[in-house]
Amino acid sequence: MLWVKALHIVFVVSWFAGLFYLPRIYVNLAMETDAASTQRLLLMARKLFRFMTMLAVPAVVFGLWLYLGYGIGRGAGQGWMHAKLALVLVLIGYHHGCGVLLRKFEAGRNTRSHKFYRWINELPVLVLLAVVILVVVKPF
Repeated sequence: MLWVKALHIVFVVSWFAGLFYLPRIYVNLAMETDAASTQRLLLMARKLFRFMTMLAVPAVVFGLWLYLGYGIGRGAGQGWMHAKLALVLVLIGYHHGCGVLLRKFEAGRNTRSHKFYRWINELPVLVLLAVVILVVVKPF
């Protein structure tokens, strides 16, 4: 089970790298006026989104394996796990939302400013902070 835990951590960290960086590309896309630069940034965003999706799948699979293998989350005193799982669903939704935003950029239909993307970039940081506190401290 320790191998599963190690792999879960590696894939989660790798997935988060994409969740942190993709909105930064969106900041640049929202500010860009040069067509060639826009195409380069779109290519980077497409490749990153595809790669981070491939990282998210094993992160979730290994997490479920841990959940089922350890039997964590069942019974009294496991509210932290339910809160963590809710935050994982938020992250999956955020990931999906990043894909929706990418398709808007590709279609030339972005209506948001770079400031919006700077703010939206902070969400995974806050979720990561909450998840780490829940897992380490287990406050409830």
